[in-house]
Amino acid sequence: MRIAITTGGGDAPGLNAVIRAVVLSANQRGWRCFGIRRGFLGLMEGDGILPLGPDQVRGITHQGGTILGTTNRGNPFRWPVARPDGTVEEVDRSDELVAAFRASGWDALVSIGGDGSLGIAHDLWRKGLPTVGVPKTIDNDVAGTLFSFGFDTAVATATDAIDKLHSTAESHERVMVVELMGRDAGWIALHSGIAATADVILIPEIPFDLEPVCAKIRERDAKGRRFSIVVVAEGARPKGGAQVLVERRQAGGADRLGGVGARVAQAIAERTGRETRSLVLGHLQRGGSPTTFDRLLSLRFGAAAVRAIADGRFGTMTAFTPPTISLVPLAEVVGRPRLVPVDGDTVQTARDLGIALGD
Repeated sequence: MRIAITTGGGDAPGLNAVIRAVVLSANQRGWRCFGIRRGFLGLMEGDGILPLGPDQVRGITHQGGTILGTTNRGNPFRWPVARPDGTVEEVDRSDELVAAFRASGWDALVSIGGDGSLGIAHDLWRKGLPTVGVPKTIDNDVAGTLFSFGFDTAVATATDAIDKLHSTAESHERVMVVELMGRDAGWIALHSGIAATADVILIPEIPFDLEPVCAKIRERDAKGRRFSIVVVAEGARPKGGAQVLVERRQAGGADRLGGVGARVAQAIAERTGRETRSLVLGHLQRGGSPTTFDRLLSLRFGAAAVRAIADGRFGTMTAFTPPTISLVPLAEVVGRPRLVPVDGDTVQTARDLGIALGD
């Protein structure tokens, strides 16, 4: 067997661990592996194929990022092409990719990515490519799996940052607003906010009203706690309002969220008269060495993907369904983002602890 591996979408801690697990598991069976650089760009452009053996993946489990590189662009079904007038259109080049894949003599594809990359993998499987997906996203919004690798590390990074904000917020008696990643899901903000004892947590699943937020800050002031920590997911939006965008979707890409933290901070300052600061943690949440949990989950996912190939179970995705790693059909995953259940016990825990959620 000859297995191709691709990493697409945003990077996440644990990608290298998955690659290593796939390569070593395949090597145990006498199979060969090849990495496709920069998502599918390396295959489409013909300059990004990397043979992978035990020597190439030695010592990479603890490393962040991906040795194959990645990109948020390069969807073969929506490939951006510049027109003579300077505009950009999207064309379907998937047949070219399938032809290039088959010309390379590969027997299977392991596609490691989030909802977008897994959607591409599903469409390629429908076109006849033997594909197995592995869920990767710090946002933890892939359906069918309790956790995707990279999420635990991102939460740990965010929790550490919020912990550090407490001391400076208390010293200066300020309201500190921190904006975290997550796109349309509030998993990172909710988990890290609770763990780091935030006073307010705003997530996309619960449109917020600023008055309850300010009421919480005033309540703390009245009790002599003249500082507050407000955690805002980048996809959070006010009741009746829209998400804040940095940039509209470009051809082959997606809308870029960002800026809601600054808007919330400004509104809090205007309504309460309190000195307020905001910061965006940004891509720090994607970087660094994966936690022990993410390393083990990544290695389990990679080994399970090779077992799926051995069993001929294509068109599936590895999933963490405690206590086991299972396989779920890609058709049941793509286009169905896993959002925070607003009636779940984690949200209820936040409410029981007195954290304001803006509703």
